[in-house]
Amino acid sequence: MSSKPSLILTRLDVQRLERLIDSLDETTPGVIALQAELDRADKVVGHDEVPAGVVTMNSRVHCREEASGKDYHLTLVYPKDAGGDGKVSILAPIGCALLGLSVGDQIDWPAPAGKTLKLQLLAVEYQPEAAGDFDL
Repeated sequence: MSSKPSLILTRLDVQRLERLIDSLDETTPGVIALQAELDRADKVVGHDEVPAGVVTMNSRVHCREEASGKDYHLTLVYPKDAGGDGKVSILAPIGCALLGLSVGDQIDWPAPAGKTLKLQLLAVEYQPEAAGDFDL
């Protein structure tokens, strides 16, 4: 198993995600995985201190799957906003895995049929904090 990259989260995202977790069944796999990611965050910073290359909630990212070279453009969103146009819920395995990553990080993405894909974060194309959009 590969080591997990370090995570940087914003206090605002942590507060909002903890409220989300409190509102859901905590035995759901997505909720368990999200809580584990929040618990392992290396750094929690103010929304004005987060580096531009870090994935925060509502960030749009560009990833590449290592084996196939396929590119993905995904937006990390809350469950109510998921679906269509590359919008991935924070409760989906890939959504949870993206949160807090920095450009250049690689993650293992559990895929159907028990396969694991390696994804590399190539760019954060839009980050609300960098754009000054703090109330998304």
